[in-house]
Amino acid sequence: MTAVTGAKVLERFPAGAPRGSWPAEECAARHRAEGEPATVVMDLESDAFLVVVPSPQDD
Repeated sequence: MTAVTGAKVLERFPAGAPRGSWPAEECAARHRAEGEPATVVMDLESDAFLVVVPSPQDD
């Protein structure tokens, strides 16, 4: 299972990014600059970083 409970997944990035590259964090920062409360979480089962926002029912 790769679902994040109580959150909407906006983007998914493989965990094997080149050294010094933080694409998930950069993506989350762009979403935050647009007013979305985006954060990055790790999905251990798929070995990926997910950019997520709280689902609408959590507001």
